[in-house]
Amino acid sequence: MLWGRNRIIGKTAGRDKEQDSAAVKDRGQTPADFSRIYSKDLLPAPGGEEMTRGFLQELVNILLGYISKSSQRSSKVLDFHHPHQLKEECFTLDLPDQPETLEQILVDCKDTLKYGVRTGHPRFFNQLSSGLDVVGVAGEWLTSTANTNMFTYEVSPVFVLMEEFLLRKMQSIVGWSDDVGDGIFCPGGTISNLYSILVARYHFYPEVKTRGMGVLPQLALFTSEQSHYSVKKSAAVLGMGSENVFMVKCDESGKMIPAELESSIVTAEEKGLVPFYVNATAGTTVYGAFDPLKAIADICHRHTLWMHVDAAWGGALLMSDRHKIKLAGIERAWSVTWNPHKMMGVPLQCSVILVKKRGLLQECNDFGAEYLFQTDKNYDVSYDTGDKSIQCGRHVDVFKLWLMWKAKGSEGFGSQVNKCLENAEYLYDQLQRRTDFELVLKNKPEHSNVCFWYIPPSLRGLPPGPDRDAILHQVAPRIKGRMMEKGSVMIGYQPLGDKVNFFRGVFSNPATQQEDVDFLLDEIARMGDDL
Repeated sequence: MLWGRNRIIGKTAGRDKEQDSAAVKDRGQTPADFSRIYSKDLLPAPGGEEMTRGFLQELVNILLGYISKSSQRSSKVLDFHHPHQLKEECFTLDLPDQPETLEQILVDCKDTLKYGVRTGHPRFFNQLSSGLDVVGVAGEWLTSTANTNMFTYEVSPVFVLMEEFLLRKMQSIVGWSDDVGDGIFCPGGTISNLYSILVARYHFYPEVKTRGMGVLPQLALFTSEQSHYSVKKSAAVLGMGSENVFMVKCDESGKMIPAELESSIVTAEEKGLVPFYVNATAGTTVYGAFDPLKAIADICHRHTLWMHVDAAWGGALLMSDRHKIKLAGIERAWSVTWNPHKMMGVPLQCSVILVKKRGLLQECNDFGAEYLFQTDKNYDVSYDTGDKSIQCGRHVDVFKLWLMWKAKGSEGFGSQVNKCLENAEYLYDQLQRRTDFELVLKNKPEHSNVCFWYIPPSLRGLPPGPDRDAILHQVAPRIKGRMMEKGSVMIGYQPLGDKVNFFRGVFSNPATQQEDVDFLLDEIARMGDDL
């Protein structure tokens, strides 16, 4: 399909070119020649429409080939190269002084995809966000084509209205009434969690906006020891200090213990700190645990503390009639983080912060820049949402979610969640049946996280203890290294507390089937049999 040279060293490039040319002939088309065409020849250049159409069609062909290959189990999850190999053998990353041809630009696009990770592959278990939703991709393409900004209605009228409708929909799913609630789309769950602390502090101490931290008491925040690190990071960024975040103990399944929260609040007060904020997690990163939201809400109510629920990972379960009970009590939260780019499968990035008190985001963050937020415009300026944000420019993250919701319906998202958790239960059941694996948690998984060790033959006769743990700690990293070199499957690992390195399988890709779970376990066993 691409006519001309290719920078890739070896035989692969020529073979790809032959296959591309054959594919073009099969479609009865003539391969386009971009070897003497440059970006200056595309629109808005006079007469550039035909060349632009041809260039974008070639690009679409590359993308369609990638999407198709990502769904093929015979293809690799990644074609792994070490950094020095990518720089020295696969790419010329230096930026030229003179423009290169569109032929080379298309080659660069193809190679960028070739050496990246196929996160839409059904055997990619590495991150909480995976999958490749075609409607979501279409939404992202349209968003990039529109290339507008979310700060005012005048430059983004349709997207602003979509955001309003989607936020209200998500607030109603959380369980808030129509007359309360606000929110904004954010660049990731970490920023959403930061917003929650920012508005909580402003709610109790609005003078901090103008007078700074010097007018405040020393504040204390509370979160579970298995919560996301963004809570401590946000406390540091906002000047409250990471040491003033109290890490509340969890039970063996990873849930915050309410009595320990109560005790931590008392301890903070005895140290002269002023508690103001509690983060409860709905779906922890490693175990997928759900904190007891009702009990935490009772404690927050008694102590007049802001209750935030980090449901970045677990929020999607609200879409499932079967599983939403796991978030019972979330309606009592004062703010909620929810990441549709995780289990709902929306292309990165798509995160939301929901705030129960309407107008608080605006009051906390607005500075009324007159070149953007004029009050005498010819429309209702309450739709100029940019001043609710700590950013100025804000990417349009709403459209792909809106489009996917239209395509799937709430029911479709619910079915997708159910399927992911069914896969997790299947993995759990298979691990229980096998003698070469051990579960980290014996109970059935609450979410789609399943944590386990592979036990190589050399360790199966050793009794539990420090000596066995020291060796077992090295098993998962070594298998993961082999796994990346081969490229057949990807899964993450980590230690946690006193537990040595273990694998964490997570399911958020609707393309994954039970056969992929079987392959995962068999592949781990093949790669670790000699350890």
